[in-house]
Amino acid sequence: MASKKSRKVKLLKGEKFMYGIVICLLLAIPMFNVYTSSLLSETNNEVEKLRNNIESQELVNQSLAMQVDELASLENIQKVAEAYGLSYINGNIKIISAE
Repeated sequence: MASKKSRKVKLLKGEKFMYGIVICLLLAIPMFNVYTSSLLSETNNEVEKLRNNIESQELVNQSLAMQVDELASLENIQKVAEAYGLSYINGNIKIISAE
């Protein structure tokens, strides 16, 4: 039997370059995927914090609006007027609207 000589296949410069690019892409794509997922997760956390802040501010606004309505009630106005010695005359009341 004759022994076979194994020939080593040499790669061309272009092939080496292409293999290098393929290997770099195979490593870079998963890292890029993880990076974008982390950015998305961080952004979602910030959005949830902002939503919670908005909801709490809306509750505060509703509470303040109710307090304004209570203070602007006719009964309260009459009490304050009597406390300062003023009289309530309906004909003297002028309504000013901010339109």
